[in-house]
Amino acid sequence: MALARRRLSFWSAKAPGAGAVLAALPQAVLVVNAEGNIVAVNTAAETLFNTSEAHLTGLKLAAVVPLPVRFHEAQDASFVAYDVAIEVQRGISVRLDVACTPLPDPAGWRVLVLSGGSTGQRMDRRRSDHGNRSTEHIAAMLAHEIKNPLSGIRGAAQLLEKQSCDNSARAMTKLIRDEVDRIAALIDQMQGFTDTRAQPLDTQNIYAILEHVRTIAANGFARFCTIRDNYDPSLPAVLVHRDALIQVLLNLLKNAAEAVDRENGVITIVTAYRHGVSVSLEEGGGRMALPIEVSIIDNGPGPPPDMLDTLFMPFATSKPSGRGLGLALADKLMRDMGGMIQFVREDSPPRTIFRLMLPRAGNKA
Repeated sequence: MALARRRLSFWSAKAPGAGAVLAALPQAVLVVNAEGNIVAVNTAAETLFNTSEAHLTGLKLAAVVPLPVRFHEAQDASFVAYDVAIEVQRGISVRLDVACTPLPDPAGWRVLVLSGGSTGQRMDRRRSDHGNRSTEHIAAMLAHEIKNPLSGIRGAAQLLEKQSCDNSARAMTKLIRDEVDRIAALIDQMQGFTDTRAQPLDTQNIYAILEHVRTIAANGFARFCTIRDNYDPSLPAVLVHRDALIQVLLNLLKNAAEAVDRENGVITIVTAYRHGVSVSLEEGGGRMALPIEVSIIDNGPGPPPDMLDTLFMPFATSKPSGRGLGLALADKLMRDMGGMIQFVREDSPPRTIFRLMLPRAGNKA
């Protein structure tokens, strides 16, 4: 009895609060009231459904998680359902084990735990879903072989332009050079997808990187926008490739600047620390925690609904002059660094949000 009292005293004095424990759980947890509305979720649930607690709270559980009939019939009983197919995002379905437990108070309230095909598994699936390495090597070789003759064409056009006295001929040779440069730039972007070399990661101050890209945006492509920030000042250092992260952030800021209205466009950069988000490393390498979140938010209309399933795929774009490589390259660079990128439309009125989840320096889960 004395030992039990000592253990209880230690727990009361040392243990974190229930909210911190809930947030750190790797399983997705949803609290549902007697009317079937979601009243609280943890971080793993936010990541699983790729949306925030604010968006999920108040929704009918049946609209978010289609569950077996006996869940709705057994208000005051526990049950477990295995291998249930649940669509966690549009077009993305995972198979989960579902455990339901009633709360003693208030009456009719229940706790739902989703596990098995959870956040980490879904992230890992997307990390391995981007083609095989042999295809990347073939594409890299092809890009190299195309650039060689392009260089010769450009040099010949430049020589003809210098030798010609005819203005119309000079205009045509300039057109050739401009088109060669455009094709070469496109190939350079595509080569970013074929680079399979491991990027050296090191410890970086996230705020220094954010201020760097913000300065570039504010003095260039986003100079007509209002750029705001909402930083968590306590974030630790991140483990990233500095140049790669800068390229990702610039791509997202440029997309946001192109999406918003030039009269009242607002871009917001938000940072936060999120518990419970992690991905598997290579076989036997354990898991990597991704607790540092950077969000690029804009008040533009967002991508068309029919593009949501292909948003991070190469050549998927709704822009008349777009190439559809920016988000695909951002996704690849994030995966190369061990991180993740997600898209969501939420808030009222709706805003476009791209979330980057990054590893903390010196931290594995």
